[in-house]
Amino acid sequence: MPPTTSQHRRTHNLLLINKLLDQRDATSPFTLVLDSLEQSARPLIAEYVRRAKITGVHVFFVSSETLSKPLNVDVFVEAWNQTLQSWEKSLQNELRRLQRRRCLIVFDSLYQLCATPDSNNLPALLSSFIGPTTSLLAVYHTDIGRPSARTPLHQNVYAPSPLTLLRYLATTVCTVHSLHHVLERKTARDRSHIEPSFGLAEGKEGVLQSLGANGSEGVVLEMEHRRKSGRGIREWYYMPVVTYRDGPEGSGAKDRTAVMLLDDHPLYRTPEHDRAAEPSEADGTFELGLTAKQRQDRDGVVLPYFDAQTGGGEGGRILYDMGSEDDFDEEEDEI
Repeated sequence: MPPTTSQHRRTHNLLLINKLLDQRDATSPFTLVLDSLEQSARPLIAEYVRRAKITGVHVFFVSSETLSKPLNVDVFVEAWNQTLQSWEKSLQNELRRLQRRRCLIVFDSLYQLCATPDSNNLPALLSSFIGPTTSLLAVYHTDIGRPSARTPLHQNVYAPSPLTLLRYLATTVCTVHSLHHVLERKTARDRSHIEPSFGLAEGKEGVLQSLGANGSEGVVLEMEHRRKSGRGIREWYYMPVVTYRDGPEGSGAKDRTAVMLLDDHPLYRTPEHDRAAEPSEADGTFELGLTAKQRQDRDGVVLPYFDAQTGGGEGGRILYDMGSEDDFDEEEDEI
């Protein structure tokens, strides 16, 4: 990739991920986060909530598996302790009260909503919360299968799965990966080996998590963003995990985490990538630069108009000393 194109891609995609994390200009009304046992979505959710606090966005946290109120959350809804109709009504009332203020609704898990018999109404339920000033952020655990025991007999067996509906409805789909596992897969690809599997994908009895799962150094984000025009943007990012102390002051809460492209990570990029990123002169079969001796000889040349300005020479005439290899021509050399 040419340096100009690579730099444009880097700048554009870094601006995009920061707009998504800051929830600016309603860039993504519905963001779906896919996680697994190998990498939890909690670091990404914490970054969303922390940036929302910085920009003054009112955060609602709908809890299905979180027992205590997370940091920087304004309203904590215990969905696990209420019926669907109860917490939905209370949440809608709060949204009407804050209809002129920017709001972010976070679902820590969609499993309970997907497990209900009327899970086909899930898109309608989530869409009812989205508005001009309200965005939705929801987590879906890909390692948990949909239970079939609660499925009624009259339900259409050809209906799409809840995950398919969520992928279709979401404007941004973000899949989190473990940095250790991504590096292991890249090493295997570089050596033309089969990429390794981790966790439940290994198919080994008793293995739930592999080494390197939920690393504390950072999270790899696989993002797919869809614009209003329908054009999709796919990119891989690396987001370092930063732990802040509790408290509004002196905790670094106003500092944004520096997200980078995965290609720019020192452990991921290759020497070939570094050479391709370096600006080079025009391609050719010959050297266009000058050696040190050639530069010295060029600086020592005195041009005729410089000689005339200093009063030397013969009034600006061009003087030429013939060499032994020059051919004298009486007609052309009379001038």
